Amino acid sequence: MATLLYRLGRFAYRRPWRVLGVWLLLIVGVLGGGIALGGQTQESFVIPGTESQDALDRLEAVFPSVAGASATAVVVAPSGSSIDDEEASIENLVTAIGNIDGVDSALSPFSEYAGDAISDDGDMAIIRVQLVGSSADVSEETIADLKATAGVAEDDGLRVEFGGQVFQDNTVGITVTEVFGVLFAGVVLFITFGSLLAAGMPLISALIGVGIVMGAIISLSAFTTVSSSAPLLALMIGLAVGIDYALFILSRHRTQLARGEDPEESAAMSVGTAGSAVVFAGITVIIALLGLLVVGIPFLSVMGVGAAVAVLIAIGVATTLLPAFLGLAKGRLAPKTGSRAWKRANAEPGQQKSMGMRWVKGVMKHPILATIAVIGILGTLAIPALSLDLNLPDGASEPAGSTQREAYDLVSDGFGAGYNGPLIVAVDITQTTDILGDLDSIADDLRTLPDVAFVSQGIPDEGLDTAILQVTPSSAPDAVETKELVEAIRELGPTIESRYDTPIFVTGATAIGIDISNRLTNALVPFGLIVVGLSIILLMAVFRSVLVPIKAALGFLLSVVASFGIVVAIFQWGWFSELLHVENPGPILSFMPIILMAVLFGLAMDYEVFLVSGMREEFVKTGDARHSVSTGFANGARVVTAAALIMFFVFFAFVPEGSGTIKGIALGLAVGIALDAFLVRMTLVPALMTLFGNAAWWMPRWLGRLLPNVDIEGEQLREHKHSLDWAAGSTAVLSADNLVVGSADDSVGPITFSVAEGTVVTASGDAMDRRRLAATLAGRLEPLSGQAQVGGHPLPSESAAVRAIVALADIGGSQPSEPGVTVGELLDERLELTQPWYRMFTIARQSQRWLDRINSVLGEGRTVVTRESTLVGLPQLERAVALATIAIAEHPTVVMLDQLDAFADPRDEAAFVAAVCSLATASTVIVIGTPPASRLVRTASFANATGGRTHIDIDLSGPFDLPETLQLSSEGVVR
Repeated sequence: MATLLYRLGRFAYRRPWRVLGVWLLLIVGVLGGGIALGGQTQESFVIPGTESQDALDRLEAVFPSVAGASATAVVVAPSGSSIDDEEASIENLVTAIGNIDGVDSALSPFSEYAGDAISDDGDMAIIRVQLVGSSADVSEETIADLKATAGVAEDDGLRVEFGGQVFQDNTVGITVTEVFGVLFAGVVLFITFGSLLAAGMPLISALIGVGIVMGAIISLSAFTTVSSSAPLLALMIGLAVGIDYALFILSRHRTQLARGEDPEESAAMSVGTAGSAVVFAGITVIIALLGLLVVGIPFLSVMGVGAAVAVLIAIGVATTLLPAFLGLAKGRLAPKTGSRAWKRANAEPGQQKSMGMRWVKGVMKHPILATIAVIGILGTLAIPALSLDLNLPDGASEPAGSTQREAYDLVSDGFGAGYNGPLIVAVDITQTTDILGDLDSIADDLRTLPDVAFVSQGIPDEGLDTAILQVTPSSAPDAVETKELVEAIRELGPTIESRYDTPIFVTGATAIGIDISNRLTNALVPFGLIVVGLSIILLMAVFRSVLVPIKAALGFLLSVVASFGIVVAIFQWGWFSELLHVENPGPILSFMPIILMAVLFGLAMDYEVFLVSGMREEFVKTGDARHSVSTGFANGARVVTAAALIMFFVFFAFVPEGSGTIKGIALGLAVGIALDAFLVRMTLVPALMTLFGNAAWWMPRWLGRLLPNVDIEGEQLREHKHSLDWAAGSTAVLSADNLVVGSADDSVGPITFSVAEGTVVTASGDAMDRRRLAATLAGRLEPLSGQAQVGGHPLPSESAAVRAIVALADIGGSQPSEPGVTVGELLDERLELTQPWYRMFTIARQSQRWLDRINSVLGEGRTVVTRESTLVGLPQLERAVALATIAIAEHPTVVMLDQLDAFADPRDEAAFVAAVCSLATASTVIVIGTPPASRLVRTASFANATGGRTHIDIDLSGPFDLPETLQLSSEGVVR
């Protein structure tokens, strides 16, 4: 990963305008496409598989007139008058509403079916409006026409307000406070870098990434239902991680520039090292967000996927667009000599006098006290979370002064809060013979339940399949008593079914909201286990430790429950609600906890990775656990502090003036980030790491073998750069330095050699040893230790490039696996695999030319090799030459030929060498693996056979001793 990112960063640095052009085209295309498609966000809380949704689906099939979206028109009589006095005006309003396209029916409050639609004091009435289709199907024109009908009654002095889910504010509004959040982030960046140029790069790159993801979500909303919270959540997360990821890479780049690194090399190394941590941290966030898919709630899945895409784009921007900006800036980002940034970068290890070093030293002096203090503070803040109450937004959460909020408040005052969210009880009447009598009896049974304010008469459908009763609670839609009423009706269901043979089902917007809340509450634990479990495994692979990932996950749990507690205290209990413009404290948005868990976990692991990876890097270098904690912390504390402040400001900016559905999420993320970064990661983590000592980096060997080695510290990249420098200093085509190949139990080496172009190399020894060496030098097998390069490509980091210039062939197999295969078939196959597509039509001619050359170098008196010649039918020399030719036909830089058996006639060995040297180009290196016995026949005739090529002989029979001045490191590199 680090090597790939290193190359990606160098590519972007060298071609900045090309990379910038691609990103600009992408943002223009995606954002322009979203605007052109005209997508609109909609609140459609559908939850498949619940009783309320199944009942609603049944009503849509058999009783569609009551299954669609609904609305209410609340009419208030003028002062000194009553609703009865204004009957004519109200009837005119009902008629006007009923004539609107998209309205199925409007029920007058004076109708016998209206139920309790006029307040007890006679000053207020409710007109029930049934719309065609679901909320997502209701057009903006229908809503506008509904609001316009208010003028019919207002002309007569009546007041009209409209309520219902279709009137909820679904616009994605960006207010000035969100802009202030970005400005505060810019101030933090300027303080961190001390440069306007450096501070602007993360902001610009993050805004480009956010523009792309917003365009993508708006485009998606033209084809499917997207909640208005989805783009805001993606905007928040995209801004925060986009700025932070660029910050980490840019900080590493400026530090390296201060130490005198070449700007291009520094940019590539920053993307390769800090970029690896960014990619891993981003993947952790994406895993957490995609974990929302397991909940099985469509609107929540869309939110999770949208936010995950925002993180993915932020990763792409940080690893490609940012290095392109660095390529435009060149060396102008280097801190001035003598500046504070320069002094920090060039301070001797252990001599830093930064605030971070002073802080961590203080924590490490009293680790037990620090641990107890953090747990105590977070535990206290978490206490309010014990009373967490969840529900979906309703009219009470709408902005003050809006028609839907006014309607909600009027109904609550005139009728009771429960009239804002009546329940619909669907009754299956297919098995009853006394429909009206049974419906009256069921209504009487429902009236006996607690918290029931009113039960309407039963209304059957035209086909007499299903009837509905409207049950109005006494309590508000989001009250605990209403939830208990829904459960009570469902518990009463079996009794009603056995008594009247009529199954009943509870549905309606209120019941659906309760079911969603219950589903989300039940999903919290399995969701947490899945996300935390996967991330613990990933962190184990990164840090090669058992305790560090477990400590990271437990620290996250402390942060998240503390953030839950703060959100409950403000949004549910009402503490400081006026200060944060929380107009109506009450139950918490039902999907807030699970979204908060997903996002906060991913971001918390970001800081864990960025801080602890520095500790891990120091521990690998020194083996001193205590020193690694202080030095690693001091190196990363400044940038992590800046990143946490940026995220806090970006998230908190959505709290004061944000929409009702996003305010709680934004506050939870803001305080969660602050608590996790400053209390958990920067206080609890160094305290626990100090207490753990060397045990922090313990991992069972069996577990270490199972987990992949994820190198986010860039150790493999540094080894790759070292190998590149070593390979660049060699003029040989093929060379090795103390190379050891094979396995830990059975190895060959160390071997050192240098081979110039055109050289013939004979390697004699055991067949398995020869093949291990050939596979290693061909890029098919990683070396155990030492260094090797082929054609300037170091091994193993550039194995793919080596495989492209090395050909392998077994020339002496006496037991062919396919006795019927012909030379022509093998030649055609090899040429088809290695030739460009435009030479596919010349394969037959090329094969024939190679056959002619084979027969030419063999000379007269030898068996003629034709296309139809089978390998098993050819003599040993002819077969060996034919197989060697198939490999040479690739035109490789190096061809490796292994002779399983010695030639029966010693003269054939010289003839074979002469043939191969003639067939291969003068610059091709020829490596021939031979049995030990053939070393005895390398006489003057063998030397003549090479045709003047240099000959090098390598004996693999050993013994091999590792030089005393070198040692084999844990990474498998000879040092």
